[in-house]
Amino acid sequence: MTLPQRSPAPVLPRQAAYGQRPYARPVAPGAQSVARPVPAGVRLQPGHGPMGQRPMAMRPGTAHPTAARPVAERPAPRAAVSFLTVAEVAAIMRVSKMTVYRLVHGGELAAVRVGRSFRVPEPAVREYLDDARTDVA
Repeated sequence: MTLPQRSPAPVLPRQAAYGQRPYARPVAPGAQSVARPVPAGVRLQPGHGPMGQRPMAMRPGTAHPTAARPVAERPAPRAAVSFLTVAEVAAIMRVSKMTVYRLVHGGELAAVRVGRSFRVPEPAVREYLDDARTDVA
């Protein structure tokens, strides 16, 4: 006895992930798709219509709203500062964590409080070590 042959299952479109556009709706076989006219100046991605929104009506003689936006100048980039944990500072200075906490609370070592912990800027550790040096002779 042989089993009846089945036709392959139709491929269904996957559901779009959060933040992604869904696939275009499949058109029923035999039905004609109706193409809506797209106003001048409105760019659509291939295969996608506007996401449930109507395109902005453009007045004759006006430029596209995104065409004439002034370009804001970016501020100069800041130098990247790396932050160290109290344990990392203690390892660099070869002292206990409690000593680092005493320095931070005493105001001798600059630190930033993040939640319940402290982060020490790397330049602050270098400055502290440079100032704490004593000449013995």
